[in-house]
Parts: sequence; C-alpha cells; structure tokens
Amino acid sequence: MRRMVAETRLHPADLILPAFVREGVDEPVPIAAMPGVVQHTRDSLKKAAAEAVAAGVSGIMLFGVPEESKKDPLGTPGTDPDGILQVALRDVRAEVGDDLLVMSDLCLDETTDHGHCGVLDDQGRVDNDATLERYAEMAQVQADAGAHVVGPSGMMDGQVGVIRDALDQIGREDVAILAYTVKYASAFYGPFREAVASSLQGDRKTYQQDPANVRESLRELALDLEEGADLVMVKPAGPYLDILARVADAVDVPVVAYQISGEYSMIEAAAEKGWIDRDRAIMEALTGIRRAGARNILTYWATEVAQKLNRR
Repeated sequence: MRRMVAETRLHPADLILPAFVREGVDEPVPIAAMPGVVQHTRDSLKKAAAEAVAAGVSGIMLFGVPEESKKDPLGTPGTDPDGILQVALRDVRAEVGDDLLVMSDLCLDETTDHGHCGVLDDQGRVDNDATLERYAEMAQVQADAGAHVVGPSGMMDGQVGVIRDALDQIGREDVAILAYTVKYASAFYGPFREAVASSLQGDRKTYQQDPANVRESLRELALDLEEGADLVMVKPAGPYLDILARVADAVDVPVVAYQISGEYSMIEAAAEKGWIDRDRAIMEALTGIRRAGARNILTYWATEVAQKLNRR
C-alpha cells in the first residue's frame, strides 16, 4: 500500500553521476575521504560511463585533475584542447555517444596553482571580469570536445550570459548551460578538495554565498535565468532543502541539486561504523532531495542507486 500511494519516486533518469579523471595515472586512485569513489584513469572513466548508461542514469558530470606541474595562475589546462578534461570529454563521447548526457565542470579551481575559481588580481583577490574571459574560452573548448552541457560552478557575476554568448559565437546553441545558481560557502565540500587535488589557498567566501541568506539566492536565480540558463542548481543539497524548495517553486526550468562530497562521506562513514543502515540512509537522503523539488540529482551513488531501482 505504501508503495502504491507514494507521492515521491526516484527513477534512474533523475540521477547524474559526478566523476573525476586524473592525468598521468595507470590505475584508478581511491579517494580516502570518499570511500568507494576514485580518481579515474581515462579507461576506467569510459567503463564508468558505460555502466551509467546501462543503469539508465541520465548524465555524467566530469571533473578533470591535471598533473600538478601543469597548474598555473591562469588555469591553462582548462583551455588547452589537450587538457585532461577535454581529452576525457572526447573519450566519453566516443564511448557513449548521445546515450548519456556528457557534462563538464566549467571552472578554474582544478587547474590553477592557487586553487581559486578565477584569475587573481595583484592583491590576490579574484578578478571577476578577467575570470569571465577565461570562462568564455573554456566553454568553447569544452563544447568542441563534445560536452552536451557545461556547468559553470565558479559563481562569478555574469558568467551565464558570457558563456551563452561564447557558445553562440561558435554556433553551439545546442550546448546547454547548467548554472550553479545557488552555491553556498559550505564546510561540506571538504572531501571534494582531495578528489580534485585542490591547491586552494584561503577560502571562497568572497564569491560563494553566505549559508545564512535566502534572498541572495533568489536574486542569483533571477540573474541566471535572465542570462539564459537552461537548468539551475542548488549546492549543497541536504543542508539546503528549504532553498531548493523555494527555487523549485519559483521557476519553470529544471532544477538540479548536488548531493556533495561531505553529504556522501558522512553517510558512508556512519555506515562503516555500523551506526546507520547504509542503503536505507542513501535512499532516504535522495528521496528527501527529490521531494524538496529537485528534478535531477548529482550523486556519487548514481549508478549504484539506479541499478537498485531497476531491480525493484
């Protein structure tokens, strides 16, 4: 009876798999802070993409981890056609074609030697306008490499409009923009730093949002929609279900939520201690995000959960 009358259901197509690919490794590298998640090789990434397709997952969001020696103040690997993310995009598109939405993280934090999401000025502050120029170039390079969707995650003012113009200039109106519209300066990003081998110095409070604020998020939402966002995201997901619900009620475009590394790692750690039922906790957390209004969810459990849903 409960199954028949359930108001919220998860489906494999609701899920998007975030995946990391690391340059210069011969075997997948386990991420200690995220049990069960790895930095992929190019070959293991292609296998993960194929598994996601078979499970019915809708998309895969790629994050590139370049060799440390290639990082520089401008994040050059992010616009190099032979940078690891662009290579991985071509690999995955060759493997799965259009059977999986191939998405790319559009940000400089993985490729800069200072770890910030943008170019720094002579006082060490993120230069918004100089960063937008880099984002425009990144968008074009990622589109050329095969991205169906680009995900600008740096939280620079005006990023969606600049990226839309850059894509239109090269005739890539077909590439969608998943705007990281609501991205809070959260403590829950901690394990992600290891996943992308972050070189971050300081913090990102000058361009990510204050966890205490709501109206700020709604202003960001209005701006992103005006600039041409095709989908909008709330990140993190679990601690901000109230924000997710407000955003979902306010828009008529798909709303995506990112169940981030800290959310993942807390459940895995508690389950490893025997404190919670792992499978039930995963499904409950994802159902809560879906119930709050997310049309799609980025989750590191995407393929595993999709496989389980298919068996029900």
